[in-house]
Amino acid sequence: MLYYFLRRLIYMVITVAAVSVVAFVLIQLPPGNYVTSYIMELEGMGIPVPEAEIASLEKQFGLDKPIYIQYFRWIWKIVRYGDFGRSFEWNRPVSELIWERLALTAIMSICAMVFVFAVAIPIGIYSATHQYSPADYSFTVVGYVGLATPNFLLALILMFIGYKYFEVSVGGLFSFQYLQEPWSLGKVLDMFSHLWIPVIVLGTAGTAGLIRIMRGMLLDELRKQYVITARAKGVKELTLLFKYPVRVAINPIVSTIGWRLTAIISGAPIVAVVLSLPTTGPLMLKALLDQDMYLAGAFILLLCTLTIIGTFVSDILLALLDPRIKMER
Repeated sequence: MLYYFLRRLIYMVITVAAVSVVAFVLIQLPPGNYVTSYIMELEGMGIPVPEAEIASLEKQFGLDKPIYIQYFRWIWKIVRYGDFGRSFEWNRPVSELIWERLALTAIMSICAMVFVFAVAIPIGIYSATHQYSPADYSFTVVGYVGLATPNFLLALILMFIGYKYFEVSVGGLFSFQYLQEPWSLGKVLDMFSHLWIPVIVLGTAGTAGLIRIMRGMLLDELRKQYVITARAKGVKELTLLFKYPVRVAINPIVSTIGWRLTAIISGAPIVAVVLSLPTTGPLMLKALLDQDMYLAGAFILLLCTLTIIGTFVSDILLALLDPRIKMER
């Protein structure tokens, strides 16, 4: 197990290093840079910008250097100081911009993840053990509707229903009186009273998908010979169900942890914009649109790193859950 863990850890470090290069190259691919966007904005307002000032701005932001020098400066500061650079648009350290929104994003994303697993796994198990029952058909219909409905559309529907029939706004995470207030028990309780809406919106599609996965995998396991043999030997149904088939059927769900961890940083940008959520999602979207190089690069690097860490965690959990996985290979 230790060898398996160390080998996976080494692979993870190498992959993160390669991803950092790809992330930096990706944000350099679109034509121009932040200075170009800034100049175009000024010229659109009728303000001419001399060539000398353009050169001065590029030198100020370090954009006059070759791309490999920019990369090594960026990655060295990250590794040595934890410094992701300075945002061109906000003129503030990137780490400050991300951290001030990260707590709310993490709370919302983790609650959505817990909601997905807490709802999808029991329903998937029930649907598989009660195949073709009225409840199974009902969950199937709801699952297909959940998969087919985009999250942002569900958010718009909830906003319309809340305003039209209940005369309340379902946008944001805080009531108006708490927006500028310091943290207190009242503000925390107010946040949780608003949190259920984005949690349901973000969790609907994931819940619907996992229900179908859990149901299908468990149905396959319940038809296998070892289950039939154990049942014939008199093993209690609940003991048989949770000791063997569920343990195997849950493997695909555990393997999804890798890409679910990215929600802690991304915060579902489109849904966050629709619901006016103060998370990292809108900030990341704006950084990409404005070609704010260091801010966008930090987001891409963090998202890729979380995906790699999540895959690493999935590998370890799968090795612990399923003895059929050979750790020495």
